[in-house]
Amino acid sequence: MNQVTPEILLAIFLIFCRIGGCLMIAPGFSSNRIPMHVRLFIGLATSLALAPVLIEKVQAGITSQVPAAVLLYVGKELLTGLLIGLLGRVYFLALQTMLNAVALALSLGGMPGTPIDEAEPLPPITSFIMMVATAVLFMSDLHWEFFRGLIASYSRLPVGEGLGMNLSLTQLVDQIGISFVLALRISSPFILYSVIVNLAVGLTNKLTPQIPVYFLATPFIMLGGLLITYFAVSDYVLLFMEAFSTWLRDG
Repeated sequence: MNQVTPEILLAIFLIFCRIGGCLMIAPGFSSNRIPMHVRLFIGLATSLALAPVLIEKVQAGITSQVPAAVLLYVGKELLTGLLIGLLGRVYFLALQTMLNAVALALSLGGMPGTPIDEAEPLPPITSFIMMVATAVLFMSDLHWEFFRGLIASYSRLPVGEGLGMNLSLTQLVDQIGISFVLALRISSPFILYSVIVNLAVGLTNKLTPQIPVYFLATPFIMLGGLLITYFAVSDYVLLFMEAFSTWLRDG
């Protein structure tokens, strides 16, 4: 049986820094509905489970055990894990932003719902689709792709090298652009419906200014939006998760 040495403990702690930093803001794992001690337990359990696979790579990257060097290693691993988790979180933030726009387009934005994944209340349609997307993430076993990506990150980003500021910002900006284009593309039916309906209502209101058309049309606009949601929500979530899974496999 191998003896536990300070070098092994340091390697395991550095593994926990990267994995814990990633899971702290990764979608699904960072939900406010998960207690903090449960999230800590998940990070520790995952780090210990992956330690036999990663410990040799981590030890190979540790060239000095001087306290200042160890502190630098810890900071680099935390930032690397946070960046990996943030790149995945950006997809869900973009989806949430566009869902808020969809709720406003369907005249549903003025009804705050019960906060589910976030600390602040969101429109019911936003909370519903975000909850479905998070559930599909785990039901389709895509959360295992996070762990596979974390293991692969040690080959692309060895311990001690860290990420350059320019490279990190470039990756983050590119990811924001890709995720918002995706969210806008899958939300386009709702936006198009809103533009057409509001244009028609505006023209009708111009032709008959004595009738409060906007007040009369609002329930019908909401009903039409709910009908589109009923028929399109499954494709909406599936297209989003397909793009997200592609990033998990190739990113």
